[in-house]
Amino acid sequence: MSSRMAGATLLRHLGPRLFAAEPVYSGLAASARGVMPAAARIFPARMASTSSAGADVKEGAAEKLPETAATAAAAATDPQNKKAVVSYWGIQPPKLVKEDGTEWKWLSFRPWDTYTSDTSIDVTKHHEPKGLPDKLAYWTVRSLAVPRDLFFQRRHASHALLLETVAGVPGMVGGMLLHLRSLRRFEQSGGWIRALLEEAENERMHLMTFLEVMQPRWWERALVLAAQGVFFNAYFVGYLVSPKFAHRFVGYLEEEAVSSYTEYLKDLEAGKIENTPAPAIAIDYWRLPADATLKDVVTVIRADEAHHRDLNHFASDIQQQGMKLKDTPAPIGYH
Repeated sequence: MSSRMAGATLLRHLGPRLFAAEPVYSGLAASARGVMPAAARIFPARMASTSSAGADVKEGAAEKLPETAATAAAAATDPQNKKAVVSYWGIQPPKLVKEDGTEWKWLSFRPWDTYTSDTSIDVTKHHEPKGLPDKLAYWTVRSLAVPRDLFFQRRHASHALLLETVAGVPGMVGGMLLHLRSLRRFEQSGGWIRALLEEAENERMHLMTFLEVMQPRWWERALVLAAQGVFFNAYFVGYLVSPKFAHRFVGYLEEEAVSSYTEYLKDLEAGKIENTPAPAIAIDYWRLPADATLKDVVTVIRADEAHHRDLNHFASDIQQQGMKLKDTPAPIGYH
């Protein structure tokens, strides 16, 4: 009896709240609109933020938001301000300008990444192979040059596109593995991590430049996909086994790149390839004059490859002499 009396008492108190007359709805609308008001009557303090009280809470929260967040909200709601994207976390893309005050339009690199290439470097230097590892690296690169010449012949721009997609791999792999070693062994890197990553970034910028000269065909994209997949894994294993051999291999690979760009320049000078105006991205990246041509671009890229050649031969020589890279300062900014 006591339980029945308790149930009757509870029903008497809650009945008016649960079963009061409400507007009649049909279907899902009835269930969605009927349950919430009933629950709101039972828990008024918890469920009362859906109307004017909710607006007051939102207004109070908006007043407490940082200025950057308020700006983000305004930028998101203002259709006339689509370019002004500001993060809720206060991260706002900086407005960059050139030295002449004009707007910086490149997203792939920043004004402080630009430089003037040292084209006085000797592009004819060659490292004579010494010992079996050097000879193996040299003849491996030379054997790869045979199918390359048969496939591309004198189509230099197409060759450059494929070359740069591969040339940007060694610096990234070497820098990544040295980075992991530095973390794993709690030791400094001698600046070689940054030097190798700068090399990889520089090679990537070569690719971004040639994309303004020509667009790869579908089969060239497929070739790049296959070549990069094979080369990345092969070089990764090679660097783990012998960094000395890996750097020597890249040194000879860069010698071939210098030779390829020299042939490119010969055809430009002979008029076999039109010497078009330099892409705007190249003018800004290498700080070339406004009237620079494709020949000027190929010249600075060849100089970059010669610097990469010397850097990797130098890294191999250090290890060949029994020293470690971390004990020999790397030439920072040596494009």
